[in-house]
Amino acid sequence: MSTSASYALTERQHRIVRCAREWIAEHGEAPSVRELGAAVGLTSSSSVAYHLRRLRERGVVVQTRGRHGDHCPHCGQ
Repeated sequence: MSTSASYALTERQHRIVRCAREWIAEHGEAPSVRELGAAVGLTSSSSVAYHLRRLRERGVVVQTRGRHGDHCPHCGQ
């Protein structure tokens, strides 16, 4: 990986980012948390949410479709 943020990501986190980008390119909208999980082999939406939170902590925002709660979709706060 060539960027400084890339080395901190796990293989699964790289797959999540890649699958989200591919989903958006194919469907024209962000995947839901469950769709993203299915694409990377995670059956628990809480596991996907954990990885999305860890990615956001590293400065990588992965958009998902559906309920977002009270958090800003851009900064997570």
